[in-house]
Amino acid sequence: MRGKIFLAGLFGLLASSIVGIGEFFLHYSPQIIGNADNYQFFQFVSRDHLITGHFLTVFAIPFYFVGYYHIYKMLEHGNKKLAAIVFGLGVFAFTIGGFWITSRAFLGTIVHLQNDIDANIYQKILDNYTLISESLVQVLRVIILLLSIFFSITILKGGTYYKKWMAIFNPIVLLLFVFAIYFIAPQIGKYIAPIAMNVVHFILFSLSLYQFKNVNQPSV
Repeated sequence: MRGKIFLAGLFGLLASSIVGIGEFFLHYSPQIIGNADNYQFFQFVSRDHLITGHFLTVFAIPFYFVGYYHIYKMLEHGNKKLAAIVFGLGVFAFTIGGFWITSRAFLGTIVHLQNDIDANIYQKILDNYTLISESLVQVLRVIILLLSIFFSITILKGGTYYKKWMAIFNPIVLLLFVFAIYFIAPQIGKYIAPIAMNVVHFILFSLSLYQFKNVNQPSV
């Protein structure tokens, strides 16, 4: 069983790496800062990068579900019901995130065609996209907030494979840390902000695997 738990954690780490690389292809360009309005940063992302990023993210997103099974098993001995809530929220979060990520390459294509589309129609397309797809990001953040609360509570109750200090390294705190870097040092943050959720989970799964390998019994 320990081997399966460790392997599931590796899948989570793999998900954060591959989806992160894919999302970097989708979103990053040297002109990303200052071109957020109306998704204009996509003008500077090549078609090849959009296509590569799309397929990397779409095919790797399901690995996150396996990664959250690892987190479930890490929390299970503390409180099985709370652990199940964290697992369910994790699956829900990356289902929503998966729906959102599938729209990005197509949005980039629309931005590339801006000059070929009537200005009023183009703006209506973007407005509809914001309502239908970009709103999912806000839903995702609420789910991650709830997940983080249950994650931290379960750890602080004791009995998990995590040391109690791990409670502070929950996804929402790590997400705020990533965006803080972007605002404090944008020349560094511009590389990680476009893939923020993946950076968060790379840190989360790395710490989780480290603790799993170094703790033989659940904490008390």
